[in-house]
Amino acid sequence: MKNYLYTFSIIVAVIIAYNFPQYFIEINGFKLKGLIVPLLQIIMFGMGTTMSFEDFIGVVKTPKAVFIGIIGHYMIMPTLGYIIANSFDFEPEIAAGIILVGCSPSGLASNVISFIAKANVALSITVTAVSTLLAPLLTPLLMKLLGGQFIEVNFLDMVWEIFKIIIIPVSIGFLINKLTKGRAEWLQKVLPIISMVGIALIIVVITAAGQKDLQKVGFLLIICSLIHNCFGYFFGYWAGRAIGLNEQDSRTTAIEVGLQNAGLASGLANQMGKLATVGLAPALFGPIMNITGSLLASWWSKKPIENVASK
Repeated sequence: MKNYLYTFSIIVAVIIAYNFPQYFIEINGFKLKGLIVPLLQIIMFGMGTTMSFEDFIGVVKTPKAVFIGIIGHYMIMPTLGYIIANSFDFEPEIAAGIILVGCSPSGLASNVISFIAKANVALSITVTAVSTLLAPLLTPLLMKLLGGQFIEVNFLDMVWEIFKIIIIPVSIGFLINKLTKGRAEWLQKVLPIISMVGIALIIVVITAAGQKDLQKVGFLLIICSLIHNCFGYFFGYWAGRAIGLNEQDSRTTAIEVGLQNAGLASGLANQMGKLATVGLAPALFGPIMNITGSLLASWWSKKPIENVASK
C-alpha cells in the first residue's frame, strides 16, 4: 500500500482544492501561484544532486533504449497530444495545455516508478537526464510548431523559462554533488520529501485556479489524459521489444515514454500567465500519470524478471 499512499494523498488534495478553491488562491494578499516556479526549481535542484557523469555514459551503454525514450518524448507524445487536442472541442488555451504536456520531458516520478516496477533504474535516470537537457530547445520548438495554432508561443521566452526552471537548478545540484563527493547524503534524503510536497502544492494551486474551467471540461480532460498516458506505455514497451530490448529495459522505456514532467508544463503555463487554462491539462495529467504509473509498476513488480531475480 505504500506505493499508493502518495498518489492517494494527491487525489485527496485535488478534491479539496476543487471544492474549496478560495483557500488555495491567495493568503493575506499573496497569490500562491507565485510559489510554482521556486518549487519547481527546488525539485530540479534535487534531481541535479542525484545526477552524475555515469548517467550520461549510460547513453553509450544502451543507445537503443535511450533512442526509444527520446523519440517517445519528442516525437510520439507531442504528435499524440496534437492529435488529441484537435479531436476534442476544447477552448484553444486548454487544447494548448494538452500539447504542452506532450512536449515535456520525463521527470523524477519515472525513476521512482521504474524502481517499483523492477525496471532498469539506471537506464531510467539516463533517459530522464538526457531528455531533461534537451528540453530547453525541443520543448519550445515543438510547442511553437504544434501549439502555435492555438495560442501565441514566444520561442525565446520559453527557452529562457526552461533554463531558469530546469537547467540552472539542475546544474547547481549536479555541481554540489560533485564538490561534496557524496558527503551531502542528507540532501538526497530531504529533497525527495520536499519535492513530493512541492508537486502536491503545485497541483492544488492549479486546480483551485482553474476550478471553473474544470467544471466544464474536467471529465473530457481525464479521458484525454488516459489515452495519452496509456498509449505512451504501450509505445515505449513494444517499441523496446521490437528493437530487441530485454523485458527489464522495455519496462523502463514504457515508463519513461508514458510519464511526462507535468510540473514543468505547469510552470511554463504559469509564466505565460495562463495557469487557469493552459495549466489545466498538466494539473490533471500529473495525478493521473501517478495513478496509472503506480498501478502498472505494482503489477509488474509481481512479475519477476528471470535475470533480475537470479542476481
